[in-house]
Amino acid sequence: MTDTPRDAHYFSQRHGMNPPHSEVVEACATIQPCKVLDMGCGSGRNALYLASLGFDVTAVDANPSAIGTLQAIAESEAMTNVVARVYDINEAALGDDWDFIACTVTLMFLDPERIPAVIADMQACTRPGGYNLVVAAMDTPAHPCPVGFPFKLAEGELRDYYAGWEFLKYNEDLGTLHSGARFQFATMLARKPA
Repeated sequence: MTDTPRDAHYFSQRHGMNPPHSEVVEACATIQPCKVLDMGCGSGRNALYLASLGFDVTAVDANPSAIGTLQAIAESEAMTNVVARVYDINEAALGDDWDFIACTVTLMFLDPERIPAVIADMQACTRPGGYNLVVAAMDTPAHPCPVGFPFKLAEGELRDYYAGWEFLKYNEDLGTLHSGARFQFATMLARKPA
């Protein structure tokens, strides 16, 4: 890890990527640096930001090119606290434990039949007292999702999956993708019982 301070826009400005997800930035006001998993990391916008704050980051994505980009940026920035690997999240076989798992705008790209197993695996791989951050597309009667994602949450569905966890944040508000598409997202930061 390098000692160079980096703000939320550093990697987007220097490497031409989107800035870290606003919910990841906000969660870092609550969660101290720890062992974190970035699920569906893409080119690393969240993973790099978290690593720059001192988190020990594992980043996974099914896209080998995206993982290669993340590895190249981490190397160019002398960041040794980022491990990136190709992994199909649908497998639901993470096989390790983390203090914090971030899964932002990822669930909607997965196989709908695998969602219960993926969420159960996330929960099982979260240490007691650890956190899960999820931001995922919804499809509701009031706000039908205009994007053909394979999976979209129904009203209250994410909350139901996390029954028994402590909700630090939960909402099902309108949001906008980078493309400009506007629909509801479920946003949750929850703590696993200790």
